[in-house]
Amino acid sequence: MLNISTNKIEQHISGEKFSSLQSTLKKKSARSMLKVLYIFSVIMLVVLFLPWTQNIRSGGNVIALQPEQRPQTIHSVIAGRIETWFVQEGDFVKKGDTIAYISEVKDEYFDPQLLERTQDQIDFQQEGIVSYDKKIIALQSQLNALKKTSQLKQEQAKNKYKQALLKVSSDSIKYEAAEIKYKTAEDQYKRASSLYDQGLKSLTELENRNLAMQNAMAEVISAENQLLSTQNELINAEVELFSVRTNYDYEIHKVESEINSALYNKLDASAKVTKSENQYQNYQIRQQYYYVTAPQDCYITKVLQSGIGEILKEGSPLVSIMPANYDLAIEMYVRPMDLPLIEKGQKVRIQFDGWPAIVFSGWPNSSYGTYGGVVYAMDNFTSENGNYRVLVVPDPNDIPWPASLRVGSGAESMLLLKDVPIWYEMWRKINGFPPDYYKSLTESEKKAEYEKS
Repeated sequence: MLNISTNKIEQHISGEKFSSLQSTLKKKSARSMLKVLYIFSVIMLVVLFLPWTQNIRSGGNVIALQPEQRPQTIHSVIAGRIETWFVQEGDFVKKGDTIAYISEVKDEYFDPQLLERTQDQIDFQQEGIVSYDKKIIALQSQLNALKKTSQLKQEQAKNKYKQALLKVSSDSIKYEAAEIKYKTAEDQYKRASSLYDQGLKSLTELENRNLAMQNAMAEVISAENQLLSTQNELINAEVELFSVRTNYDYEIHKVESEINSALYNKLDASAKVTKSENQYQNYQIRQQYYYVTAPQDCYITKVLQSGIGEILKEGSPLVSIMPANYDLAIEMYVRPMDLPLIEKGQKVRIQFDGWPAIVFSGWPNSSYGTYGGVVYAMDNFTSENGNYRVLVVPDPNDIPWPASLRVGSGAESMLLLKDVPIWYEMWRKINGFPPDYYKSLTESEKKAEYEKS
């Protein structure tokens, strides 16, 4: 066709029979074909140097950004029996609106005056605490009186003991004086007896000395008896002092023991009051759970328990709801090899299911029907599917996402990377290389690298 071969077909084939061959063999047609090929080659060469935006494509779903904005289930906190439904599927309810009413199924809560009776028990127990306080005050007064009486009795016994001790001292002196007198009388009698034997004293004088000695002996015996009696009184006084101290210590310890018992009983009654108050609060809070209310403004999506009179256990699901106010985000998954290419704030182009779009993979700005987003967060560990989860939120500087977009819708995302020539992108894909990992350094990072080197 280009007429560049040395083997010509003109001598073998008659061109008159084939009009197409005659048209092809014309030199004007050949030149036109060469020109077209040349222009096409130039265009292709220019196209190879056009910019191409590297990107990572991944599918995902629309979710609510905050945990409290996502679909959730309302459970029954207590066991009960469904009495009344106040909503149906699709209804919009405000925060605090009643969804259902539940009655009791446990016999310990059947009493309609449960709170009043529990409050009466608390009042009685508090009166018991007051009576223990009064008893403690009375025992404290008794203890103070015993301590005062014990002090006075011990002073009295000590005085009596001192008196007996002084009397013993006095009688001991008298006894010593009687012994000295007896010794003197005995010496006088012996001298008188010696003089009588010598004839110098009369018998009368000797008898008088003997009588005086006998009288002195009698005084010694009397003084000794008096001393022993006084010593016995001293011992009795000491025993009485010890007995007074022992008896009053016993009485004081007994009253202190009664005070400690009263304090223990008071503390035990206080613990019972606290327990009863806790029980009262539990009863009061439990009655609030008879009415299942909406935790926030939401829509009733599905009723999970049907009918009236159905018995529920603690934690049984009642209804599933969807919050009325929520911030949308895209939940997408990327391969571990693509994770180093992603950073917070990175631009993303999104195509939502149900919204028509014309997408040019390498020219996101030329695409139609796509919406802008930025990377909000990335997981630090892989999910069950082995990929990393990435959250994308709307780009505030781009077109707002569709107002009718709902949680659970599908989305196709393109995480935008660097702009490279088309020839470079083709060469990278032919060789199976990943997108460009290198990032341009900021001025501060360049300065830090320079100082480090």
